[in-house]
Amino acid sequence: MTTLFGIKNCDTVRKARKWLDAHGVEYRFHDVRSDGLDEKELSAWVNAVGWENLLNCRSTTWRQLPEADKHAIDESHAIELMLEHPTLIKRPVLVQHNNVQVGFKSMEYEALF
Repeated sequence: MTTLFGIKNCDTVRKARKWLDAHGVEYRFHDVRSDGLDEKELSAWVNAVGWENLLNCRSTTWRQLPEADKHAIDESHAIELMLEHPTLIKRPVLVQHNNVQVGFKSMEYEALF
């Protein structure tokens, strides 16, 4: 089963959902803000793509963090921050079997499906 993780009001997530629907791809949507996210799932993503690729340092949430949190960043601290603030995760995250794709680019989705 394919699962798309994100938040409902994210424009990029909407584009990804629209693409999946238009191409008849069956998927489940998981809103990380309202449905939550567990550490095991997040750690699997980090192992697959790296925390640097998953942590959105351009987000409003990131800019609002205390400077101490931004400068003392490593993998475990990044995971802790993303669990506490799911909007720090780059969106969407597409999980298909054990493949993890971060972000949405139609050409990359075409290659997957």
